[in-house]
Amino acid sequence: MSKIRITKQFNFETGHALYGYDGKCRNVHGHSYKLNVTVIGEPISDKNDVKFGMVIDFGDLKKIVKSEIVDKFDHATVFNKNTPHIELAQELMNRDHHVILVEYQPTSENMVIDFAEKIKKHLPGHIQLHSLKLQETESSFAEWYASDQDSH
Repeated sequence: MSKIRITKQFNFETGHALYGYDGKCRNVHGHSYKLNVTVIGEPISDKNDVKFGMVIDFGDLKKIVKSEIVDKFDHATVFNKNTPHIELAQELMNRDHHVILVEYQPTSENMVIDFAEKIKKHLPGHIQLHSLKLQETESSFAEWYASDQDSH
C-alpha cells in the first residue's frame, strides 16, 4: 500500500514578545500565523470502514489541531515565563487578557517544536506527524520535519 501525506492549514492570531532580543520583536506584537500540518499514513483499505480510502479524516485532524493549538493560541499573548515578562503577563491576566506562559522563548522555531509534541500525542497509532510549517509573516516561516529529529 502507498504512503500518502495529508495536509491541513490552520490560521490564528497570536501576540508575543521576545525577552532580551536585540530587535523590534522585543516589543509586544502579533502575527497572523498560518500552520500547515502534514501527516503520513496509508489510506484505509477496509471497504466497510466509513473512512475507507482516507489516511485520516480532515475533520478528525482538525479536531486535534483546533483543540491543542488554535483554540489555545488564537488571540492569546505568549511569553517566556522564565523572564521578567512574567510581571507583564501577570498584569495582563489580572485584566482578563488571554496569556500563555511557556518554558521557551516564543519564536516560531520553538513554537513549532511545541506544536509538534502536542499534535503527536493525539494522532491515531497508524498515522505519523510528517511535518509542520508555521508561517509568521508572508515571507518568514519555521518548519519541523519528523525525519530531521533524533530517533533516540
